[in-house]
Amino acid sequence: MGGEAMVPGGRRDGAARGNAWTVGTLSYSSAGLVLLFCWLLFGDFAWTSRERAVTPLAQLMLKAGGASDTIVGLLAASLPAAMGMFVAPVVGYRSDRYRSRFGRRIPFLIVSTPLAAAAMIGIAFAPSVGTWLDRALGASSPGVPVCFLAFFCVCWILFEVAAIVGNSLFLALINDVVPREILGRFFGLFRAMSLGVGALFNFFLMGKAENYLWEMFVCLALIYGIGFGLMCLRVKEGEYPPVPEEESREGFADSLRRYWRECFTHRYYLWLFGALAIAQVAFAPVNTFAIFYAKSVGMSMDTYGKALAAAFVISLVISYSVGALADRIHPLRVAIVSLVLYLPLCLWAMVWAVSPGAFAIAFVAHVSIAGIFFTGTASAGQRLFPKEKFAQFASAAQLVFGLFTMLLPPAMGIVLDLSGHIYRLTFVAGALLCAVSLVFFFVVLRFYNRLGGDAAYCPPV
Repeated sequence: MGGEAMVPGGRRDGAARGNAWTVGTLSYSSAGLVLLFCWLLFGDFAWTSRERAVTPLAQLMLKAGGASDTIVGLLAASLPAAMGMFVAPVVGYRSDRYRSRFGRRIPFLIVSTPLAAAAMIGIAFAPSVGTWLDRALGASSPGVPVCFLAFFCVCWILFEVAAIVGNSLFLALINDVVPREILGRFFGLFRAMSLGVGALFNFFLMGKAENYLWEMFVCLALIYGIGFGLMCLRVKEGEYPPVPEEESREGFADSLRRYWRECFTHRYYLWLFGALAIAQVAFAPVNTFAIFYAKSVGMSMDTYGKALAAAFVISLVISYSVGALADRIHPLRVAIVSLVLYLPLCLWAMVWAVSPGAFAIAFVAHVSIAGIFFTGTASAGQRLFPKEKFAQFASAAQLVFGLFTMLLPPAMGIVLDLSGHIYRLTFVAGALLCAVSLVFFFVVLRFYNRLGGDAAYCPPV
């Protein structure tokens, strides 16, 4: 990446001197910083295309194959969360301590990218493979739906393993190459890209998704494999301090003990992990079952896609401002503001969102407020976790989030199945989780102020 240079000792990471921005041993001119942003945003376009489209397309494919709400919740949310609890900590811990001439994040990303693309192509042809397996097995076949589901699960597991590695280390790469002073605005641009892709997909393609599932999966695989792969080749990491000798010699058991001791024995991190996890899952009940909620009130998929696109456009317009606000007042305070907005929305929607118009209003507001939260807190880990062990602490946060995500969607699916599919209950669950997460965030803010606050925050290690 153009503009790299060794940084003289004593200069603070993220500081600007003249036209130079620094982070670690990297130094960027204004032009170099723009180039970095362009390549990362190019990679984010590919990453976002995968993130925004794969899960809803997979949900539609599962429903077309006869899967229940409980199965959809398990595969779309709980299984990825459960795998993330094991994969993310290992990858995060090892990548923090990995050293190569290509950096500590890029080698992992360059391996996981083609795996994710290949798995998406496998998912694209899962219905055809399921039919072929049923014919090949003959009288011993358990049936087309089971054959389809079995092959789908194999591809989905491979996809999620690769996605977990990509998600964890893409954020860690950003932590390593983007100056801290502008992380909020940087993530604001990322959210704008993400929301723009989401708006275009939902406005133009969501209404056609049920008729072109395999074609869309193949296109997403090509976009992700090529786009994210090019980003990995063009973005360069700096140099990192040597790994402490005692850590480089550790076996698995010693690494596990160190991981647990560093991440889970300080009350501050426990409250912080809990606050982030509960707040994120507060939006999950509606997100997971929104498509089926829309159908239950008589909304067409075309109208649903346009409502989601409208919400994305709203979030896109405000995303950079929200990121700048996070830089100015801190992600913790933006999180509290967004949750204070979300709670009364849930209370209203769980009573009144029973018609296409009312659901559209509630859903657009839900997505817009969720956008404020996720944009505003996107840089929270980079601002609050120890920088040199960011991936380790981010994976610990992911582990706690995974515990909640593993349990909530199938539990919500069971409740919906037993209730006769009363999807307003998703807003009830959102309200309860939102209230709990607010309590956690106020405790975290109190810890943050004790640790130096805005002027001199230093993460405990």
